[in-house]
Amino acid sequence: MKSPLDYLKKRANDDWLIGYDSHKFIYIAEQLFNQLTQLANSENKPKILLAEREPIQFIASFIAACAAGCPVFLCNPNWVKHEWQQVFELVQPDLIWGDCPYPLTSPSCRDKGYRVSTTINNWIMIPTGGSSGQIRFAIHTWETLMASVQGFREYFQINQVNSYCVLPLYHVSGLMQFMRSFTSGGKLAIVPFKELEVGEKCYINPSEFFLSLVPTQLQRLLQNPELTAWLSRFQTVLLGGAPTWIELLEEARRHSIRLATTYGMTETASQIATLKPEYFLNGTNNCGHILPHAKVTICSPNSEILDINQTGNVTIKSDSLALGYYPKIFPNQQPFQVDDLGFIDERGNLNIVDRSSNKIITGGENVFPSEVEAAIRATGLVTDVCVIGLADSHWGQVVTAVYAPSKSDISTNTLQIAIEDKLSKFKRPKYWVPVETLPRNAQGKVNREQLQKIAIEKLQISPPNKSTDR
Repeated sequence: MKSPLDYLKKRANDDWLIGYDSHKFIYIAEQLFNQLTQLANSENKPKILLAEREPIQFIASFIAACAAGCPVFLCNPNWVKHEWQQVFELVQPDLIWGDCPYPLTSPSCRDKGYRVSTTINNWIMIPTGGSSGQIRFAIHTWETLMASVQGFREYFQINQVNSYCVLPLYHVSGLMQFMRSFTSGGKLAIVPFKELEVGEKCYINPSEFFLSLVPTQLQRLLQNPELTAWLSRFQTVLLGGAPTWIELLEEARRHSIRLATTYGMTETASQIATLKPEYFLNGTNNCGHILPHAKVTICSPNSEILDINQTGNVTIKSDSLALGYYPKIFPNQQPFQVDDLGFIDERGNLNIVDRSSNKIITGGENVFPSEVEAAIRATGLVTDVCVIGLADSHWGQVVTAVYAPSKSDISTNTLQIAIEDKLSKFKRPKYWVPVETLPRNAQGKVNREQLQKIAIEKLQISPPNKSTDR
């Protein structure tokens, strides 16, 4: 397998970064690599926190760190102080590249009880917070990331991958777009989503490019007819990062957007299942087939493998699977059982039902938030919604909808009436909490812990001793 340095040399004379100076990227990467080789030795290499805001500086720094075999932790420059403190306590960095605006301290590993593996060199740590907001790092290597790249290229039967990136480079969704283009000889455009949203897009031929979006981004772009027409010209629009609602898929299909819904996560170095655009345009709504570098089975709570169309826990084996969560590695590289519930249909497509931990048990009945959210969205009375369970002494949990109304005069009573014929009584929310916006991160995921605090405060009810919804 080619090393990062091999690819750097191969691309030295290419003009592949659209809107940026490709030679500047090469120059910065080489300069940083030379600095690191002087600092490091074969056994002890500096741990790097990478929090560069400027895209070229970020990707050049990333490649330099990988080429030098230094452990590198990708960081969000916009983290607040307590998040940075979490990271400092965990990582104890030797170098900080980029912005960290807070004077922080990092106690020793011995004080925290951590035992860091001696194999940390060559590790690539990618942040993941899930829906809880607690930062942790999935441990990847150049090999796991390249397995994902190769699986992507094989699945789409494409040699060069051209990417139009509007997602954060520190997140797996943005990083893998860079990796695909950089290592395949493709082109890469990096444009902040806010610029794209107001129509400031760099000139490309969309029919030659992949674009990756999260559902809330797609929703916002579809509100602009000019951008909608532009989206419909793309070779493929990858959609993932958070659950997608049917109404959004139907709207994209009406505009003939070549959408490819995906399933993946930080731990799998992005997607391991993808629905090809031609099937989407023909009316299919699922995650599509499993990519060549991965294997997915559906298991019961007792770890028995289930048959076709039987719902259970999604379990993953993949060459792109993370080694663990820093600083601990997974034992014996066992299959990775995730929190998602799903099934594989007779055509081999992966269908995700909901997250197991999001399931609400109310009065002994199971309620899956995605079903309730879909019914509420279908009314057209909300622009966003998330359904959670709040602890209740009588019911165990009560179904609670936190929503952003589409108009200021929409009442709870109006919403209740609108879903009466769509949901069984036990599935209908008992509490309705209107908000201006829901707390979503850059990938479109809702921070459920924060949402629960908002609901409890607005409803003026006593918080539970321990959260029942994560």
